[in-house]
Amino acid sequence: MKLRRRDFLTALAGTGATLALPACANAPERSLIPPLKPAQSADGIVSRAGLGGDIAYTLLDMKNGNLLEGRGSNTPLPPASVAKTITALYALEKLGPDYRFATRLLATGPVQNGVLRGDLVLAGGGDPTLDTDALASLAATLAQGGLRRVEGRFLVWGGALPAVEQIADDQAVQAGYNPSVGGLNLNFNRVYFEWARQSNDYRVTMDARSDRFRPEVRLAQMQIANRASPLYTFRMARGREQWSVARSALGNSGSRWLPVRQPDLYAGEAFQALAAAQGITLSAPARASTAPQGQLLAQHRSDSLAEILRATLRYSTNLSAESIGLSATVASGTMPRDLSASGAAMSAWARARYGMTSLRMVDHSGLGAASRVSMSDLANMFHRAGRAGAIKPLLREHPFRDGNGRLLPNQPFEVRAKTGTLYFVSALAGYMRSPGGQDMAFAICSSDLRRRAQVVGSGQDRPEGTAEWARTARTMQQDLLYRWARAYS
Repeated sequence: MKLRRRDFLTALAGTGATLALPACANAPERSLIPPLKPAQSADGIVSRAGLGGDIAYTLLDMKNGNLLEGRGSNTPLPPASVAKTITALYALEKLGPDYRFATRLLATGPVQNGVLRGDLVLAGGGDPTLDTDALASLAATLAQGGLRRVEGRFLVWGGALPAVEQIADDQAVQAGYNPSVGGLNLNFNRVYFEWARQSNDYRVTMDARSDRFRPEVRLAQMQIANRASPLYTFRMARGREQWSVARSALGNSGSRWLPVRQPDLYAGEAFQALAAAQGITLSAPARASTAPQGQLLAQHRSDSLAEILRATLRYSTNLSAESIGLSATVASGTMPRDLSASGAAMSAWARARYGMTSLRMVDHSGLGAASRVSMSDLANMFHRAGRAGAIKPLLREHPFRDGNGRLLPNQPFEVRAKTGTLYFVSALAGYMRSPGGQDMAFAICSSDLRRRAQVVGSGQDRPEGTAEWARTARTMQQDLLYRWARAYS
């Protein structure tokens, strides 16, 4: 399955070719690299930012791992989405770069004259990239094989991974980047909510759409409420995911992805509709109580793990990181009870593999703000993994921007890195090469947990002050990179 950019867009989360100079027969009369800003003092850069809280960074020489610059290097701070690089290394070792997730359709009885005399089971394998188009292909394969009717039940199985209701418990209920996680995932476990004004009311739909299909979803239901706030509410009632939204926030029309809390049944409902379009009538999906056994009727295999990881790091997709991290723990021989247990298993692995004694992960995506790691340990991990060639090829080139947020047309030096952002937490870590050719590993984190505690739980998509603080943190990071490029070129 080809990964599309659309699939990775969420309500907020998205954070690559290496910069190369043109080849010339003769040396140019002028440098092709724009002049760097004058080197500023690191303390001056931090002071001018005025971010408050904790600010830490570590810069290492890639040749020997020697410390070039540091501040608060041993202070454990939340890594935010930079944690996904740890997850990537963990999964590459435990699963291998060529690993592919499989989603199967199994028959528990014989198929005779187009009739399945038994149950049909949609069995997930933890694939974080499964989408509606892939389910439609599975349904088409069934029809092409001659199946017309199922006498038994239609079952779904997500037991390949533990069922996780949501990644973090301190996010707004409508945050599409904070869905549930399980062994059977669909559309990053998000349902598409669309509304349009119709006379004095609204027409609303909830579906599992793709570019080609729009199967309706009954599992999730939406009501329009006459209130100013909160923006959204959510509750489970009689097996349904019941949402409400403030009428005052809707305008004439719009849409957004909302998180799903029962991903296996959500995938089952979508498949039921897609199968009906192929002339195959299925009962409403029910959960299989045990791991399914039976004849394989159809199978969808994901792209390779290396390809999925590259997209996960580029678009910072939380569901992908969690599913991949959980799968790596399961491949180690342990079925974790929850994300925290799997994060602890990954932390123990990283301490043994990379000496990351400060690492304490509560998940695999970094969305949980209780995770901690020092910038010294993080930069050292990049140094050691980089020398082994393990992570740098998966990282995108980090863009530089001007004061208005516009991309600079000629980036003056190479940076490949992963960003991480939570409310009042901003991190950046990876690799840089100065114009003089010195290779370095770095990790930077700004964290004001006091201010974060004041906005968490507000139910807002963008609490007041968070966007401005994040812009200032990113500017400080870029100024530090400019300083290092100047100082070590």
